[in-house]
Amino acid sequence: MIYWTRECEEGILFMYDAIIIGGGPAGITAGIYIKRAGFKVLIISKGEGTLIRTEKIENYYGFETPISGKELIEKGEKQAKNLGIELIKKEVIGIKYTESGFEVMVANQSKADKYVAKTVVIATGVNRNKPNMKGLQEFEGKGVSYCAVCDAPFYRNKDVAVLGNGEYAIGEIEELLPIAKSVTMLTNGKEPIENRSIDVQINEKKIREFRGSNKIEEIEFEDDSSQKIDGVFIAQGTAGCLEFAKKLGAKTENNNIVVNDEMQTSIENIYACGDCTGGILQISKAVYEGTKAGLVIINKLRRKEN
Repeated sequence: MIYWTRECEEGILFMYDAIIIGGGPAGITAGIYIKRAGFKVLIISKGEGTLIRTEKIENYYGFETPISGKELIEKGEKQAKNLGIELIKKEVIGIKYTESGFEVMVANQSKADKYVAKTVVIATGVNRNKPNMKGLQEFEGKGVSYCAVCDAPFYRNKDVAVLGNGEYAIGEIEELLPIAKSVTMLTNGKEPIENRSIDVQINEKKIREFRGSNKIEEIEFEDDSSQKIDGVFIAQGTAGCLEFAKKLGAKTENNNIVVNDEMQTSIENIYACGDCTGGILQISKAVYEGTKAGLVIINKLRRKEN
């Protein structure tokens, strides 16, 4: 197995065979298979998800008494580490193309930290925190967007806002600042994350509704004030599987990532498994898809070596 590093302006790049985003059953399983085949694997996980909040699991093979989701995740992480898999706890905020593969970007990333791989597996589960605000759904595609990389060019020299208060929102703001006339962070009553690397307007007022005729035109706040706006980008909480897929241009359908029989998305060398592909949201299904993705990646990497 040949791994390599190379000098670049930002520092030293290490090429992984696979980077897996998500440390649940699907992601850990894919990582275990790829690592046991002799390939270099990195798993990046923030350590939060639906499973960790599950109190009791009693329908998964091998446990004579119920196990909590937190315990199951901890056992999976220990198993991965014992096999020599590198596992880091960071918030992933995006994926982008490079000359040699893909770079996975994380929050608070230093110039020396570069996570680059030949293949990427998206196994983050599903993001169930879509904002429930009056007018939001009505204006989706009419001024409301979920992807700055995709839609920023439509708002050149226009006034836009980003709904969110964390690192994910900061990432979207950074995409918009060179293009839009102005960018406002809308925290909806929450405390904004401290970030001195960007100069952006911040509005902490609670939002009542989004208004407009054929497209979004105005935001009304609970104190009866309002703000004229040309577009709003939704970036609450952390980036999820759909955000990663959309930024890359991968096909999605019904809030799921579309994959083929080999768990590959519409983008070559980008795979998805687990809850983010839809279907039955069960641990056993996630493990199966993680296994399948892992085996497919192994075969592809071996063919490239020969």
